[in-house]
Amino acid sequence: MSCAVKILLRSAIIAAYELGRHFASKAFTRESDSDRDDEDEIQPALQLPQGVKNYISPAGHARLKAEFEHLLRVERPHVVEIVSWAASNGDRSENGDYIYGKRRLREIDRRLRFLTKRLDIAEVVDPLSQQNADQVFFGATVTLADEQGAENTYTIVGVDETDLGRGHISWVSPIARALIKAREGDTVRFQSPAGWREVEIVSVDYRSST
Repeated sequence: MSCAVKILLRSAIIAAYELGRHFASKAFTRESDSDRDDEDEIQPALQLPQGVKNYISPAGHARLKAEFEHLLRVERPHVVEIVSWAASNGDRSENGDYIYGKRRLREIDRRLRFLTKRLDIAEVVDPLSQQNADQVFFGATVTLADEQGAENTYTIVGVDETDLGRGHISWVSPIARALIKAREGDTVRFQSPAGWREVEIVSVDYRSST
């Protein structure tokens, strides 16, 4: 095999690893050759409380399925091919391509197991089907005003859809639980890391939920 081909394959495995990091959740951080219970690899923010349903929006459910299909049908076969090539090059103990590829395969397999479990117990809830649109329930986009009058907007989503950068908060979070069943104009209190806070509900909207 020419040096040029080897360089291309080495670049491919690095690219596959970086692509996988983009698709895979940050929930998995520890490395080991042995299988662990997947729940041990999940950050506390992603864990479901005992006995609660795994509510998720249609868009969130579609994203999880798309990630699963990509990992299973595109990335994993690609990494397996690269690992097979690397294994044929001799001593595996000092073969960086082989070690790097096997590590990525473990990450992919853990993520696939996690996604399988989550999709199996997912209960899809379409915000647009909400009958009591004047109250806060799963899928609502809520604008809140704090004690100083500053406004922030949050969308209540599933545990696997949480994205604080976009204002998407889990429905099991303290603030979301405090908001459930409240209406526009209501004042609610919830416990934040900085202590108890009080906010007023400025608006409730389901049309802008994603």
